Amino acid sequence: MSGAGGAYRVLARKYRPRSFDDLVGQEPMVRTLKNAFETGRIAQAYMLTGVRGVGKTTTARILARGLNYLIPGKIDRPTIDMPELGVHCAEIMEGRHVDVIEMDAASNNGIDNIREIIESVRYKPVSARYKVYILDEVHMLSGAAFNGLLKTLEEPPEHVKFIFATTEIRKVPVTVLSRCQRFDLRRIESDRLIGLLSSITAKEDVSIEADALAMIARAAEGSARDSLSLLDQAIAHGAGTISAEDVRGMLGLADRARIVDLFEALMAGRTAEALDLLKQQYDIGADPAVVLQDLAAFTHTVTRFKVVPSSSEDSALPQEERQRGRALSEAMSLRVLSRAWQMLLKGIEEVSTSSRPLAAADMVLIRIAHAADLPTPDEALRLLKSGAASAGLPSPGPSSSVPALSLPMGQPSGGAPAPAISQMRVQQSPVAAPVASVPNVETARQPEPARKAEPAIRFQRFEDLVAYVGLKRDIPLKIALETQVRLIRFDNGFLEFEPTDDAPRALSAEIARKISDWTGERWVVAVGRGEGQPTIAEARAAEKDKARSDARADPLVAAVLARFPGAEIVDVQIRADDTADLPIPALPAVENPDEAPEPGED
Repeated sequence: MSGAGGAYRVLARKYRPRSFDDLVGQEPMVRTLKNAFETGRIAQAYMLTGVRGVGKTTTARILARGLNYLIPGKIDRPTIDMPELGVHCAEIMEGRHVDVIEMDAASNNGIDNIREIIESVRYKPVSARYKVYILDEVHMLSGAAFNGLLKTLEEPPEHVKFIFATTEIRKVPVTVLSRCQRFDLRRIESDRLIGLLSSITAKEDVSIEADALAMIARAAEGSARDSLSLLDQAIAHGAGTISAEDVRGMLGLADRARIVDLFEALMAGRTAEALDLLKQQYDIGADPAVVLQDLAAFTHTVTRFKVVPSSSEDSALPQEERQRGRALSEAMSLRVLSRAWQMLLKGIEEVSTSSRPLAAADMVLIRIAHAADLPTPDEALRLLKSGAASAGLPSPGPSSSVPALSLPMGQPSGGAPAPAISQMRVQQSPVAAPVASVPNVETARQPEPARKAEPAIRFQRFEDLVAYVGLKRDIPLKIALETQVRLIRFDNGFLEFEPTDDAPRALSAEIARKISDWTGERWVVAVGRGEGQPTIAEARAAEKDKARSDARADPLVAAVLARFPGAEIVDVQIRADDTADLPIPALPAVENPDEAPEPGED
């Protein structure tokens, strides 16, 4: 905070690190420097590179402080352990020490500026141990300036050290890089940034919600300075008490929970609901392009959860986003997620350059919702090869008796087809034959054919019902059936289950209503207690645990784990043959159940 009569210091300057212990997320560099200082292997030049705000200039000052650290009678050697201020520390950290020369290479980029350095390096430092030259944004030096520095940089006097900082390492000539010890400063992880921001808000006596901290950390993209600048702005915006809504409004972000709702609506093909959710976000100030970017980020999150299940434990993500993302990753195929990602990338570009961003975003969402249940090219090819392509394509002619069914969004996780879907019996009334046209004779008006009856569907098992809900593209209900229903008894038209603790109270009524509406038959759904089987998700997790346990017991796998300490088995996938990747077969149209073809007949 500002002192009496003094100017306010922004948080990025007030809490700038003053020692290596204060640096966040740069442990590899600190370890290297510590070992070098302890063994006396101190290089003549250092190159610090990284994105903006990760601490390049600050690290250069701390390094200069460590090179010149001095406490009379206690420490008189270079070190990175600086528990208290030394003789030169305050002046170095404030950038006013006579022997630590900081130069902005962007405005001092000519050969004349380098000549001044070459002339001055001959003189020993006035009071410090080393004369240190810090050149910020060194990639801005001209070609002549770089060439003029080479000789001095390779063989400087023993009392001179160079520290360079740049965000564009590729623009630095390799002849300069080869003469420096290079350190790549990393982006700071979100959880580390959240911890840093939390400690600073505690010192500033500011109340802030955890979700608001997570938003600021995500917006900073690994930059400590950016995160502190955003926190400064949020404190002013919220007047000392910062909520997630304040930060969302300040940054023009979309509500993350509504982003998940929008994703579910798109993947279920509920176009009207998706457009309404986008309009709601737009009305409260969210940029349509930002909404699509957040949607793409959540698509990436779900895809990571599917490929790397352990990533769902990332504490930087909100709890609701982790839970719902994990459930969606189990219910959706990798092909569908990849297609949505590609369409969103293209859509973000369109919205960013459009004169009507909301309309452009609407059209992007419509395309994604329309394509949600379409087969990918390889799936369509396999459908054609298996003779089931007509399940999702227009009928070849009016005499075709193949029913038009919606294709599933993709294979269930693991690549195996849904269980027993092909055992559902579908009965459909015959379609009237086409009227033959007679040349030169007016065709008599034919009466309209009777409306076809809805197919009667019989579910042999509870898993059939869950797969059928997937065919209906109701992802929330499918997830609820897999994760919140412990089966007690199942018959066609009757379901009794024990709900999990997190199941909504109206789950049984919702199941009964939707299944009855879809099948045209009355379903009774009852809630029982204490006798339910494990949920489908729990059974699937148990199977994975058993597969991992069996794999761990395999001698070859055990030898690999022993050879690589710390390695662990993340997932086990077994493919007996290529048929494991075949999509769910189309349901055959049968006019008479007694005339159904035997398995294997065409």
